[in-house]
Amino acid sequence: MLAAAPEAEVDQYIAELAGQREEQGRRLVVRNGRHRPRTVTTAAGPVEVTAPRVNDKRVDEATGERKRFSSKILAPWCRKSPKISEVLPLLHLHGLSSGDFVPAMEQFLGSAAGLSPATVTRLTKQWTADHAEFQRRDLAESDYVYAWADGVHPKIRLSQTHSCLLVLMGVRVDGTKKLIAIAEGLRESTESWADLLRDCRRRGMRDPMLVVGDGAMGLWRALAEVFPQARHQRCWVHKTRNVMNALPKSAQPGAKKALQEIYNAEDRTHAEKAITAFDKAYGAKWPKAVKKVTGEVDELLAFYDFPAQHWVHLRTTNPIESTFSTVKLRTKVTRGADSPAAALAMVFKLVESAQDRWRAITAPHLVVLVRTGARFENGILVEQEEATAA
Repeated sequence: MLAAAPEAEVDQYIAELAGQREEQGRRLVVRNGRHRPRTVTTAAGPVEVTAPRVNDKRVDEATGERKRFSSKILAPWCRKSPKISEVLPLLHLHGLSSGDFVPAMEQFLGSAAGLSPATVTRLTKQWTADHAEFQRRDLAESDYVYAWADGVHPKIRLSQTHSCLLVLMGVRVDGTKKLIAIAEGLRESTESWADLLRDCRRRGMRDPMLVVGDGAMGLWRALAEVFPQARHQRCWVHKTRNVMNALPKSAQPGAKKALQEIYNAEDRTHAEKAITAFDKAYGAKWPKAVKKVTGEVDELLAFYDFPAQHWVHLRTTNPIESTFSTVKLRTKVTRGADSPAAALAMVFKLVESAQDRWRAITAPHLVVLVRTGARFENGILVEQEEATAA
């Protein structure tokens, strides 16, 4: 907002004076490029701002001097935002309500001049347009080898009571993590996931080599239909949570440790032995809890067929969970978005901002080998014709 607000302020300033023209009909107030970029330090980190310049040819009749545009939002000398530590909680509380944002910015900058509710509304509408453009972009050039999929339930206003956000993130061939898609869906249903995945395929997305997700059947049915070549990996964080919910509290500490021994095993053989031990220890008393593991062995241990350096990334949907933990903090008390589209755009912008800080996957050079068909056993590359030819 700090970087974008001066742009909106100048647009409003020029629009208000559009009727003032020279005798030849040319406008007296126009844009004139940009100032040099400068960094404004905030409690949330440095923000680079490139303020627009204005060529104002009007003359003050009282003094005879040329009038000059001066930003009320960000003074030319400002290098550090005042009162930022007090204002951030206020911004979280007020959310994106155009009427409430102005007093928040007034405390932030000492004055609300130049930032009207209409200006804030224009900025938030731009966020909606940005999200719509993101959801239409071509995916043919972005080859996603791994993907994480999850349904997220932040406290924001969506179009239906049981709606959630369907989030798809991926790892490209160069090892970088990127947001693929984010859209509203109903109860993480098969049809909602299928609609999102079909749209991604229509825009050029290839079958990922592995998709990591929770136990929601809607996702896996949709994947089997739209991306049939993709292998499935169940998230161990979600699986552990589901197993714990089926056990009494007295048995949970031991069972949790036993599950950790499964997915932290050095190879698949040891993992399968740990599953057998888990079955012997808990199967007689709590068969439903044990069935949640023994019934999905292949989906829980699929990561062993990929590079060992990637296992830490492939066992869970943590990339989505960790990103949305901060998003949920910001949206927990924010229900003032004008519409479901505005709420979704707000979440998209928060994720887009977080995306700049995502680290590449460990051993990124191995991702291209996975895509070209190299075979891995227990995390170790097995030389074969397809891999060496690539």
